[in-house]
Amino acid sequence: YGTNNEFGFDYLRDNMVTELDQRVQRERFFAIVDEVDNILIDEARTPLIISGQAEESADLYYQFARLVPRLTERPEGAEEGGDYFVDLKDRAVSPTEDGVDKMEKLLGVDNLYDADPRLARHFEQALRAHGLYKRDRDYIVKDGEIVIVDEFTGRQMPGRRWSEGLHQAIEAKEGLRVQRESVTLATITFQNYFRLYDKLAGMTGTAMTEAEEFHKIYKLEVVAIPTHRPMVRDDETDLVYRSENAKFNAVIEEIAEMQELGRPVLVGTVSVEKSERLGQMLTRQGIKHEVLNAKFHEKESQVVAQAGRTGAVTIATNMAGRGTDIQLGGNPAGLASDILHRRGLNPAEVDKPTYEAALAEARKICDEDHVRVVEAGGLHIIGTERHDSRRIDNQLRGRAGRQGDPGSSRFYLSLEDELMKRFASDRVTGLMERLGLDDDTYIESGIVGKTIESAQSRVEGYNFDIRKRVVEFDDVINKQRETIYAERDKVLRNEDLTETVRAFLEDEIDVLADTHLGGGSSNEWAMDAFLEALHRMGFTLDEVREDELFDLHTRESVAEHLKDVASRKLDAKEAAIGAEWTLIERYVMLRTIDSLWVEHLTELDDMRRGIGLRGYAQQDPLNEFRKEAFNLYEELSAFIRHQVASTIFRVTLTRAPAAPPPPAGVFPMAGPGQPAAPGAAPGVGATGATGGAGGVASRRVTAGGDVPGRAALANRAAGQGPSGGGILRGAGGAGGAGASAPGQQARPGYTPTGQKIGRNDPCWCGSGAKYKKCHGR
Repeated sequence: YGTNNEFGFDYLRDNMVTELDQRVQRERFFAIVDEVDNILIDEARTPLIISGQAEESADLYYQFARLVPRLTERPEGAEEGGDYFVDLKDRAVSPTEDGVDKMEKLLGVDNLYDADPRLARHFEQALRAHGLYKRDRDYIVKDGEIVIVDEFTGRQMPGRRWSEGLHQAIEAKEGLRVQRESVTLATITFQNYFRLYDKLAGMTGTAMTEAEEFHKIYKLEVVAIPTHRPMVRDDETDLVYRSENAKFNAVIEEIAEMQELGRPVLVGTVSVEKSERLGQMLTRQGIKHEVLNAKFHEKESQVVAQAGRTGAVTIATNMAGRGTDIQLGGNPAGLASDILHRRGLNPAEVDKPTYEAALAEARKICDEDHVRVVEAGGLHIIGTERHDSRRIDNQLRGRAGRQGDPGSSRFYLSLEDELMKRFASDRVTGLMERLGLDDDTYIESGIVGKTIESAQSRVEGYNFDIRKRVVEFDDVINKQRETIYAERDKVLRNEDLTETVRAFLEDEIDVLADTHLGGGSSNEWAMDAFLEALHRMGFTLDEVREDELFDLHTRESVAEHLKDVASRKLDAKEAAIGAEWTLIERYVMLRTIDSLWVEHLTELDDMRRGIGLRGYAQQDPLNEFRKEAFNLYEELSAFIRHQVASTIFRVTLTRAPAAPPPPAGVFPMAGPGQPAAPGAAPGVGATGATGGAGGVASRRVTAGGDVPGRAALANRAAGQGPSGGGILRGAGGAGGAGASAPGQQARPGYTPTGQKIGRNDPCWCGSGAKYKKCHGR
């Protein structure tokens, strides 16, 4: 039993371990998911990501945060003008040509899209942060950090961050410290994680509207279970006003009327900002109430416990919707705690008789209150705005009329609401104008209700198409992920990897021979380059002599000779090191796979962001992504083989000095997948960043330390530190042994042999990267 996030992260961490006994998950046979629509549909676009920090300066974020507010937004409904325009329907913001020209002048560049590839990306994200994402609606500022507010539940989502630099742009906009961007180490969506189970089932009270998606994406049928008791809630027709002010005034009147009747009222709002505005209006009217939103989530249980008492008024965001049980008359346990607090006692510290007495008193009060509330008509739900999804509205309505209790619900809408502005305002505005209605007069009509439901259906269909597209693209990555994880699993389970390494060496020799010895005769061979490549693999001058290779005459003969040399060299290495050689082989292969997989994921992310442009060339972006991703995977496989073959002969064994025991109560740091302390989470700390297209927030945990660039990743996988001779930690066997590459030291600007090297020359280590990006860093 656990949360969807932790199950997903456990799966990712299990595929980053270096020993089988570090895994925590069993095989995935059968899963039952509670609130299944929330997890498999609302959260479907949210990827789970384990990440590391990348090197990125915050200066550009602050610069664009200062410049973008100087641009002007195109007026709503206008076809031209302005420096940028906001598309509420698609949740997008785009600069106009005038806006691009103005930004180029502000930056002092001729072409924003040619000068520096980072400028266009920072400009785009700063525009989105400024034009689309609003404080106290999409996020709140808490303790100097941006905390995302879940659009479906209204709850804070600490540790979650928007992707592609959007979160950093919002931090800069609010004048906060910009946290560094991150690089994805491992990722999976909930869609693909839960589809790993042989059998999948779930339960929720609001699945019927999403039956098509459950069937198409998850192959799940939706079955409606009859209620235990007849449902007697009265769902009244929506009231539509012209202005938001008129709507809120009507809501205040309705609340006051219900409070006079002694009925508890739950008012649902779509944002923190709207809940606070309504709370201020109630305060001015002298109506006692409680506000429950992402800013005050700590008192949620206390507020909900008493939300069903006589005359109680509770204003809440979506967080009071799903899964909240409001008991008519109040919750005895919650009221007992209040009674003890008023008497100056701590409920957690009082003796049992004292608590039982307070609980009995609370039960009596709640029972009497329950009778009064039921006679008055039960809990009344007021919705102040329709949500994009009918399920969210149904969840709010479902707080009343539970288990056969009486209750009622009504939604108050205005033409200024987000949903109405995006889809339904023209038809309803036209109707109001024809009827000659003023701001304070409302429409109560089944036609309006159908128009609103139609708008919600369109939004749901649009969101379904997005989720379907996400899963189609992610399926491509998912197949590669499953293949890589399966290969990694073989490495973990294989006790003898020598034959695998031998095959990698033979393949690498064939590739080198085809590359450098392709001429028809030995006179056409590029022997110098061939010998240099062999030396980089770890062959010595005595093992590969130029005259001996020329005497073999044919490329095939040379390759066979070198394979024999490599095989003997490998056997000698194994004999010299002994049983620990298997650990070294495993570690080299795992670290090579892991580091290059990180690089591969980054390339796939970059490609995925730009692949949509292929549509302008009449090409299907999905098919193009499949082809390009396949080619990248072929390159990844070849590079893994190349890195292992280029590393294995350069690895030697060193004995690390025994570390002193840590002081009592202090636990050593651990690598990914290893517990840092008894009962602690694996050695990855929860923080955030995000992945996914369109700035979708993700749940992300971050592995400590910086994530290097491609060349440094390759070197690290090869057992080289920044100076060429690091320790491959974690490969050691008994006696604290570890593996290391031979230490090659070179002063800056020179090779180990003393030759001067330019910053843009290929690095002397053979990584293929420029010196300034490798050992010149």
